Amino acid sequence: MNAYVQKVLDDLKARNAHEKEFLQAAEEMLPALSPVFDAHPEYEKANLLERFVEPERVIIFRVPWLDDKGGVQVNRAYRVQFNSAIGPYKGGMRFHPSVNLSVLKFLGLEQTLKNSLTGLPIGGGKGGSDFDPKGKSDGEVMRFCQSLITELYRHIGADMDVPAGDIGVGAREVGYMYGQYKRITGQYTGVYTGKGLTFGGSAGRTQATGYGLLYMVDAMLKANKLSVSGMKTVISGSGNVAIFAAEKAAQLGATVIAMSDSNGYVVDESGIALDVVKEIKLKERGRISEYPARAGKGRYVEGGDIWQTPCDLALPCATQNELPLLSAQALVKNGVKAVAEGANMPTTIDATHHLQKSGVLFVSGKAANAGGVAVSALEMSQNSMRLSWSAEEVDQKLHGIMNAIFENISKTAAKYADPLDYVTGANIAGFLKVAEAMMAQGAV
Repeated sequence: MNAYVQKVLDDLKARNAHEKEFLQAAEEMLPALSPVFDAHPEYEKANLLERFVEPERVIIFRVPWLDDKGGVQVNRAYRVQFNSAIGPYKGGMRFHPSVNLSVLKFLGLEQTLKNSLTGLPIGGGKGGSDFDPKGKSDGEVMRFCQSLITELYRHIGADMDVPAGDIGVGAREVGYMYGQYKRITGQYTGVYTGKGLTFGGSAGRTQATGYGLLYMVDAMLKANKLSVSGMKTVISGSGNVAIFAAEKAAQLGATVIAMSDSNGYVVDESGIALDVVKEIKLKERGRISEYPARAGKGRYVEGGDIWQTPCDLALPCATQNELPLLSAQALVKNGVKAVAEGANMPTTIDATHHLQKSGVLFVSGKAANAGGVAVSALEMSQNSMRLSWSAEEVDQKLHGIMNAIFENISKTAAKYADPLDYVTGANIAGFLKVAEAMMAQGAV
């Protein structure tokens, strides 16, 4: 490892010893950047990496809200504005009990490179709260969202910071937050993405992350003389990303044989009936355990490890660190050909290394799941121009962006590392654009 990179990483560990998720992201990312600093000593002279790994701003605040019984509840919320070198901060809001500063700093760091890879003018940010929308009424969710924006509104804006959805934040939550922002400011602007189609949302945004993931997989497989068609595919999760990844995989000829939620997973060797999953998960907010009875086929496994299911293509689309080393070993043993991350950092570092050393094609989330934020940036463009593109136009642009990302990370990998090391390719390609912008803008 480059000595300067090692020093910055050591200092980062000393200062942030309690932030395990953030440090994991840094330990995966920074060593891959060593060739960049070998080639660009001017970056070290400008202390560029020290500035890059520190968020430009972190906002932490309380969110008091009234439950349906009239009681006051209090949650903690954050907005991590990580890097604005190439555009306004852009990244989702996550509502989940696991949300803390470490998680959001890791997501903000990843988001900075992911947004850079899209080729669009958006910086990196992330936010959220430890509020859990599960089990809450619409009224409680609305009052929480309104209270959150009553504080956050002063820190966001169409040319400053544009939040979106994430885990626990869908169309309902985005609508409530955007409505409160508009109420307070009196401005009808593109300050949020993932909005409803009736008030500035983009066609194709709901499908974008899942579709983009498969466009990336398709490009990677074709480059290696393989095809999605005919591949037995396992997808973790059953939210928007997983569902629309499954939809596009089926359109490309794959057979999706397993999906999951936080309680367990279903296996259906004949092919998951996606209409049933959509009904259960998107319309009813139910559990995947209902699938066998509703579909009349398949089997449900309580808990367990979905990655024990033999497959050709594995798509982790749930959450961070869901695919550890033991799961990676099971995938390799069962003959998996490719793994692509639909979630943010779902594969642990040792699992990633094992997959790569075993000859499995692997592409990390900062490249593979960039489709969602790419279409969010397209939504921002549509809002700025006061127009809407058709779903076909958006999908065509998304497909082009994902192909361009793969070409970029592939060429970068070949230049700086192994031609098949798409992880290093993504890290370096994303970083170089941000680094050049930071150098051009000076040290303050």
